[in-house]
Amino acid sequence: MDNLAGQPSLLVRGLRKAYKDVVAVAGLDLDVRPGECLGLLGPNGAGKTTTLEICEGLLEPDAGRVELFGLNWNSHSRVLRQRLGIQLQETQLSDKLTVAETIRLFRSFYRNGPAVAEVIALVELQEKHAARVGSLSGGQKQRLAMACALVGEPDLLFLDEPTTGLDPQARRQLWDLIANFKTGGRAIVLTTHYMEEAERLCDRVAIIDHGLIIAQGTPRELIASIGAVHVVEFSTGGAPGTPDLECLSKLDGVHHVRAENGAFQLQVSELHRTVPALLDALDHRGVPLTELRTHSATLEDVFVSLTGRHLRDE
Repeated sequence: MDNLAGQPSLLVRGLRKAYKDVVAVAGLDLDVRPGECLGLLGPNGAGKTTTLEICEGLLEPDAGRVELFGLNWNSHSRVLRQRLGIQLQETQLSDKLTVAETIRLFRSFYRNGPAVAEVIALVELQEKHAARVGSLSGGQKQRLAMACALVGEPDLLFLDEPTTGLDPQARRQLWDLIANFKTGGRAIVLTTHYMEEAERLCDRVAIIDHGLIIAQGTPRELIASIGAVHVVEFSTGGAPGTPDLECLSKLDGVHHVRAENGAFQLQVSELHRTVPALLDALDHRGVPLTELRTHSATLEDVFVSLTGRHLRDE
């Protein structure tokens, strides 16, 4: 790698992209440092994929600046294509080619990179090296798509929802591949809807809504920013006498309250204070509790706190 010391692998400033009926990206800034995985989180339509496609050189922005390793697409497209790996949201590969033939084809696009057999071993597809792509399972196809992204030994890897639709075992196999990729100062930009994925893989997370970054930091920093460690969710089935939001907000240890689909969600600092206080309040009013759940605060809770919507909302 020939990165200058301290130079970002990716630098984006004032990025804008609008279509006839929607502003997809509305003045977005971000940067990714060598050896870092940056996660882009947001609901469908937030502008994540458009942002990635501009950074990958697949789309022209309406305004703004994109630099990769200090270079830009207008002047250095050939150099940059040799240094990037890209896994699209949906990778369409020829069903008739074998795994080895597919990787060999992609390897031919790059000047440098590992041998085909080495890449196949990296994604654990040795037993399928002679199998045709059309016969692979969903998880195997995703690992093959990852192999095609890694075959040029990239310095920066773009992954657009790489584990969507995979079973838990296949997802974790890809997580291990992604985590290992960062060694040696290589960088990753990852979009995902899976909170566990972001919290496990990402050094920093940028939450995007309506084409703008509305919060950015490490997963721990973002979760701490809402002032709550735990979330209490409960329902009374709409029973008469159910406490309103104002009453619930005054319970011991409660930081924030919201209602959704007949249930309540409390962001709290200490479960051992809030849960007894909640049960006492319901008992005092003679209100039955039909459902009660607790969990540690997550990035999903951060997004809900910031926008009032869930990450998977359209």
